[in-house]
Amino acid sequence: MLKAEALILLVNSLTKSEKKSFKTVSKPSDYLDLFDLIEKNRDIAIEELRYQFSEKKPKSNFDITCSYLYKLLLDTLLSLRESQDNVTAMMNQLLKARILFDKLLFEEAVNLLKQVKEKAILYENEYIFLYASRLELEYLLFLNFPYISETDLLNKHLRINESLKRIRRVNEQSVLYELMKHRGLYKDNIRSKIQKDTFNDLLVSEMSLVSSSNANSFEIKKLHQLFQSAYLISVGDYKSALHSYYELNKLFEENKHLWANPPIYYLTVLEGILDSLRGIKEYDSIPFFLEKLEAIDNVSVNFQANVSALTFLYKLFPLLDRGNFQASKNLMEEYKEAVIEKVHLLSLTRQAEISLYVSLIHFVLRDYKLAQKSILRVLTQSKSFYYLPLYRTIRLVNLMIQNELGHLSDFEYEIRSIKREISKIQKAYKVEHLMLKTLSKLAKGIFFHQREKEWLKIQGDIQAIQNDVFEMQILKLFDFSAWIESKIRNISLSKVLQDRTLNGDSA
Repeated sequence: MLKAEALILLVNSLTKSEKKSFKTVSKPSDYLDLFDLIEKNRDIAIEELRYQFSEKKPKSNFDITCSYLYKLLLDTLLSLRESQDNVTAMMNQLLKARILFDKLLFEEAVNLLKQVKEKAILYENEYIFLYASRLELEYLLFLNFPYISETDLLNKHLRINESLKRIRRVNEQSVLYELMKHRGLYKDNIRSKIQKDTFNDLLVSEMSLVSSSNANSFEIKKLHQLFQSAYLISVGDYKSALHSYYELNKLFEENKHLWANPPIYYLTVLEGILDSLRGIKEYDSIPFFLEKLEAIDNVSVNFQANVSALTFLYKLFPLLDRGNFQASKNLMEEYKEAVIEKVHLLSLTRQAEISLYVSLIHFVLRDYKLAQKSILRVLTQSKSFYYLPLYRTIRLVNLMIQNELGHLSDFEYEIRSIKREISKIQKAYKVEHLMLKTLSKLAKGIFFHQREKEWLKIQGDIQAIQNDVFEMQILKLFDFSAWIESKIRNISLSKVLQDRTLNGDSA
């Protein structure tokens, strides 16, 4: 990434208080003028920025000013972070201890390292404790171990060895959790019992690791519960996953002083709880955890954007699932500024989700052109989206839109393309096959005189799909089975969803 491009992104990510802090310590200068140009036009292109800067400061070098401004902003953010984040504060104390030692202030340096070690123990940060301990021993060695007995020295080394064991244990646990998450992101959700078995190597390894260890730190408990929850979600066991997430939430609530900054893992816990509640249709319990989500206070713009996005999605899901489409649109308008206009601050997966659901809101309200516009960004603007498991679902929704718009010239080609993809990777949901079959028939007008007959033929398949825990993975994204029923029976999608909610049959 070019330095100018990174600079634009960095300036756009700053909060109001961060901008104020930077301007307070900055004097009128070339770099401040450059900062103002970016701040006034957050979407400015690099070449346009270069042109405007050269017009304002013809004797100044654009690239050098970019680099200097970038450095100053990072320095400002680092100084602000020290008062907000215990890890940054401890790291800075370590650097100060090194400076004190270099300046021959040996006693002050060693005392500062002792303070860092005490804080590291309090916050269960083994990495900083290890670094501080080794630095302390190096300094004591240089000073010929003043006032240190052999027993004291051995105890220091024993504590370091214990720390190394805990770090290794945490790393082993992290490997399993991160592999589980990676498979979920890039190998897609578990779609069958056969695919479920491919995850068992991780499950067996995790169980073995837990049973062979008596470690009891917050980090290890956290990673164990995160792994269990992620696995249970991936196999569609939402009730068991919810229990694990409740245990996790309790663990986090009891150890707020150990939260990371920003509290990414706690956000994962709340998202898991919300996802599980939606999976078992416990909609009435969702608002309580949304309040916890909205109560998280953090200065990170990207983190707050993610919190807003999750809040929007989990307020939206109960409305969409129950067929309350007008309320869904009203909610979308309410979150337009906080989420939709800040979608660039989110991860690719979250961007794809927002685009999908904005498109679906327009689709169910029969505003097909806006639905198409919302989804084309994912389909055409970046190849990065192509590798997301959600991408094929988005392609299916796009086919639904094309069918309603009557854009059928490339319709069969796209259907064959998706079928080839499914055949190649041998991973598909039953509802995906049924969707492609239904869309193909719709394009040919086959249902026009045979709706009742077709529905009787397909009703058993629909019911089986609704009762399949593996199919729930995609039905949770959007109830394609309800859409199929609405098209075959020629009744509104909202009525199908409302009837299913009343009858307790929704997937």
